[in-house]
Amino acid sequence: MAEALLIAVLLTSVPLILAATGELVAEKSGVLNLGVEGMMLMGAVAGFGVASLTGSAYLGIIGGGLAGMLISMVFAIFVLGLATNQVATGLALTIFGTGLSGLIGAPLVGQAIDGLPQLIIPWVSDLYIIGVFFQLDIMAYLSVLLVGLTAYVLNYTQFGLVLRSVGINHDSAHALGYPVLRVRFIAVLFGGFMAGLGGAYLPLVLTPHWSEGMTSGRGWIALALVVFASWRPWRVAAGAVLFGGVTIMQLVGQARGWAIPSQFLSMLPYFATILVLVLISKGGRVQFGAPAHLGRNFLMIR
Repeated sequence: MAEALLIAVLLTSVPLILAATGELVAEKSGVLNLGVEGMMLMGAVAGFGVASLTGSAYLGIIGGGLAGMLISMVFAIFVLGLATNQVATGLALTIFGTGLSGLIGAPLVGQAIDGLPQLIIPWVSDLYIIGVFFQLDIMAYLSVLLVGLTAYVLNYTQFGLVLRSVGINHDSAHALGYPVLRVRFIAVLFGGFMAGLGGAYLPLVLTPHWSEGMTSGRGWIALALVVFASWRPWRVAAGAVLFGGVTIMQLVGQARGWAIPSQFLSMLPYFATILVLVLISKGGRVQFGAPAHLGRNFLMIR
């Protein structure tokens, strides 16, 4: 029973890890994209649709990532090319992604597919408790690898240094000759691809069917995770597991008939999101270490 619950927590945390890691990179470059929910929904419907048409869940994962990247490109064109307000554009992207995914996914309702298989690693998977970590699917393993690669690139490569410099002060970065808009464009596309992967994971692993709005607010939780993690990749992974545990808690409570209203259990993940943001605020001022130019547009002509 304990192993089954742990597997459920780990699988539930994977889409949060993917989406939050992508958003972290975008925000490190100074771009605040509130459209994560819309990108995840587009990734979910594209992933399910591609898997349904081709019979390959692996192609579905790729299709979901590309769909998220495509819709993030629309965001990048408006925010980076036309210098529109990042908050308003991100909210519009969520609304657009929610509506478009529902339209595209209407013919897919009621269909079922074969999701990603488990990749059980011999010997170690038989160990008590620890073996649970070696009984997951390829995307679960890949999510950990992507977090590690993200941390390495941001902290130990020249591109990571440039990206962080752009987020801290884009004017100084531009004065030094760094291509601010190009760096931000790459970061936004990466964020969209990761959100798409996170969205595709839902119908390909967690629930092998498509339903409108199936992300159920995970995009907003991913945004909160970035703040919770103080823009540090490995903290994102830890926070995602924490929120995954809260999500599973409400399902276990409902299954075991706890004398608690089901509505209260359903709101637990979102209540935890608000609580975390409050707890890591101090003295009325948020102490996060956010990039100084986060949410500020860069204009070539002053």
